[in-house]
Amino acid sequence: MQSVNVNMSKSRLEAFSDGVIAIIITIMVLELKIPEGHDLKALTPMWPVFASYVMSFVYVGIYWNNHHHMLHAVKSINGSVLWANMHLLFWLSMVPFVTNWMGESHFSEILPIALYGFVLLMNAIAYSILMILLVKHEGEQSILADAIGSDWKGKISVACYFSAIALAWMNTYLSLALYILVACIWFIPDRRIEKRLADEQHTR
Repeated sequence: MQSVNVNMSKSRLEAFSDGVIAIIITIMVLELKIPEGHDLKALTPMWPVFASYVMSFVYVGIYWNNHHHMLHAVKSINGSVLWANMHLLFWLSMVPFVTNWMGESHFSEILPIALYGFVLLMNAIAYSILMILLVKHEGEQSILADAIGSDWKGKISVACYFSAIALAWMNTYLSLALYILVACIWFIPDRRIEKRLADEQHTR
């Protein structure tokens, strides 16, 4: 019996993903509590919570940006991609929880820092699974497959997350430094897919 590869429109997946990510960001900002006072001193104790929010906002923004580019490079999706996308959204939805816990701990407690890294790690793995399934659906000669290449950023990110989780038991600020490093690596615009799409348009 031959396997059936069903091609589905990607529009609903994109719309649903955008909505979920928007809600995730909204939940994170709602976790920022109003200061008890009305001067700058009242804001001082809140800096770890705000710093956690900023870092997680950048991470969620990076995932939204790359998710948008990745789906723009494919023509259709299938059932496996739908479930892989839900898997990614599940781990993204955990970001507000670990963000708030880490911020409330003032970056001094091991478990919140390590769990934050674990959630980031699972997001990276979930994103890689989604990417692999999209390439499998589109084909090894597709625009996406060509643009991704060896995916060195993804491999470095996973290695950094594993290291950060382990380092949390030694020094939580070393873990934070690695989380920031990964964010910086991905914050620099990744033009692979845009360049590949532009090349494709020029050859037509």
